[in-house]
Amino acid sequence: MHKPSIWRSERVKTLFPYALLVIPPLCWGGNAVLARGVVDILPPVSFAFWRWCIAFAILLPFTHHTLKKDWGAVLESWKIILILSFFGIACFNTLLYRAAHTTTAINVSLIQTIMPAMIILISRTIFKETVKGLQLAGVILSIAGAVLIALKGKWNTLITMSFTEGDMLMLLAVLTYALYSALLRKRPSVNPLSFLTVTFGIGTLMLLPLYVLELLWTGGFPIEHAAILSIVYVALFPSIIAYFCWNRGIELIGANKAGLFMNLTPVFATAMAIIFLGESLEAFHVAGMVFIFGGMILFNRRGSKLSSFSVKK
Repeated sequence: MHKPSIWRSERVKTLFPYALLVIPPLCWGGNAVLARGVVDILPPVSFAFWRWCIAFAILLPFTHHTLKKDWGAVLESWKIILILSFFGIACFNTLLYRAAHTTTAINVSLIQTIMPAMIILISRTIFKETVKGLQLAGVILSIAGAVLIALKGKWNTLITMSFTEGDMLMLLAVLTYALYSALLRKRPSVNPLSFLTVTFGIGTLMLLPLYVLELLWTGGFPIEHAAILSIVYVALFPSIIAYFCWNRGIELIGANKAGLFMNLTPVFATAMAIIFLGESLEAFHVAGMVFIFGGMILFNRRGSKLSSFSVKK
């Protein structure tokens, strides 16, 4: 009598990390487009600084009790926390926002598709993880799908594309977040929200000198609805919610498997454009989604497991 219930429980437990990892690309779907849309009102460092500052301020009242309990473990692991704060908080989105000033939203989405491969390469180099042929095929198929959507089905666009300073910055941004994702396994075993609070706070402090310099150079930004709403959106969704789910998902299934979920970002961006902007669903959207989901299924087949890691207790 109890077997179906147990089976369902195990099934939910197995699918839970994958459900979690769908949330970050859903939150990030509008981030690159938004970054491009506010270039005239929000300087990049200011955008990143206030994003993390507000996210930290939102979290702190809810996490200060757990943070007190975890403080000893935080201090013991200060080196890796500084590294993760630097790559994942201070660098990635600051570089992305800066890149958006000199490149297109398409280029930002296109360059971001290489992140799963970069995570695998870093994990292979640093942690000696192996990738089997079927998994590699899954990565390539998933990246091809994301690229197809980013290029709107026009592969010849690759030939005529011009690359700018923003593209190089975006490439650097992808590298920093790939490092963050691969190195997350080294984070201390503290409450996930304590970890977010600490890294958000440290990342904000790291950005403070650059923010002051930018403030002196640009004179700040206008306090208007578009700027405030944009900052609040990125503080809540792409920051707190997305980072919590991303970190937990990586903890449960590893960075290599989680990395493929990054390629869902253009899928959700497309869905948002269709729903909110009235854009039409094209054949290349469907083909790209088939490639992405097909690649994810190939990579996660039971017969092609990656060497996993265990979270420190």
